[in-house]
Amino acid sequence: MPAVRHVSAKNGDVILLVGTMKGAFVLRSNGARKKWDVGGPYSIGSPVYAMAFDQRQGRRRLWWAQQSFRWGTVLCSSDDYGKTITEPETYSVKFPPESQLTLKNIWQICLGRDDDPDTMYCGVEPAALFESHDAGKTWSPVEGLLNHPHRPKWVPGGGGMCLHTIIPDPVNPKRMMIAISTAGAYRTDDGGMTWQARNEGVRAEFLPEKYPEFGQCVHKVVQHPSKPERLFLQNHWGLYRSDDAGNSWKDIANGVPSDFGFCMVAHPHDPDTVYIVPIESDEYRCTPEGKLRVYRTQNAGATWEPMTRGLPQKDALETILRDSMTTDTCDPAGIYFGTRSGKVYGSSDDGKSWRAIIEGLPPVVCVRASLVGGGEKSLPRRRAVTEKKKTVARRTSRRATSVKSKSVRRARAAKR
Repeated sequence: MPAVRHVSAKNGDVILLVGTMKGAFVLRSNGARKKWDVGGPYSIGSPVYAMAFDQRQGRRRLWWAQQSFRWGTVLCSSDDYGKTITEPETYSVKFPPESQLTLKNIWQICLGRDDDPDTMYCGVEPAALFESHDAGKTWSPVEGLLNHPHRPKWVPGGGGMCLHTIIPDPVNPKRMMIAISTAGAYRTDDGGMTWQARNEGVRAEFLPEKYPEFGQCVHKVVQHPSKPERLFLQNHWGLYRSDDAGNSWKDIANGVPSDFGFCMVAHPHDPDTVYIVPIESDEYRCTPEGKLRVYRTQNAGATWEPMTRGLPQKDALETILRDSMTTDTCDPAGIYFGTRSGKVYGSSDDGKSWRAIIEGLPPVVCVRASLVGGGEKSLPRRRAVTEKKKTVARRTSRRATSVKSKSVRRARAAKR
């Protein structure tokens, strides 16, 4: 068994959660994000497809899904970055007996809204949504989706029939978007009681009917909290944007080498900026031309540009899966992704330049990043100092202007 190392973190640090086919790893850096300490592996030998870091109500709680082909899948947690781990005595996420369904995997762990700090969600295989309202102690399926009339017609994709994307609306607490492979995108507007397919305009290249109501193989959907009506979607063939909360979708695959891919993330501060890593095709799931390129749009998909500085542009036959890309909330933002060959790359300047953070891991299937103790208002130290200096300079300038104005007024009054 490999030796297990541990990390600790303080406010202002960035942690990177990496789930692999042989366990979970926790990486830590300061706000500069130049050097990373590595903790793990945890759940040694187990595939870990989903991880999350809960900071609500002062928590510092790691969550990950530990999959065992013999014992099933359970949720693990740690309040000290993995030094001590809590595993449930019984399976907390499980289907009711009357459903005749058996949990195969947990594909997504999603935290609820900040104003509902004890709520969490899990997306699982076979496709279903589970919710907890006691900070992960107990779980129950969302009945409106579990008993959806479309369910008998849903067909598994290559990775199984998995619910892999959960997007609680940041404004409307009763609205949520989810995505299922291969059922498509669904939305609830009544707190989960009913769900409607939201796939208008999304192509199902592998079906006789190219634009069905449901049955699309959606790979990822992302949203920026400042503009919740806008969504971006990476499909099994196709890049799309919705400006009406998913009611309709517009193709935005403009100038990318392939519109096939898995991962997609939104910039933490700019609702017009999104990142993807294109894949050659569904038959050849490697980066096009052997070049590892992150493509970025800064105008909501009107154009895309390759970000390649520091990334290999020759013989880089890499695959990046749907949950293997993430961002932190620093400014400039950190962008991170992991590959099936066990590498994790990171950028600390909004994607302008990249470097390998760690190599030699098992195949990476999940990457998540968090700024410890803060959201987007927390800046790296150097940036914060610069902003403070600018603020002081502005105040000094205003004071100097005020003093000068008073002197001028006094001089004018003396002349009169």
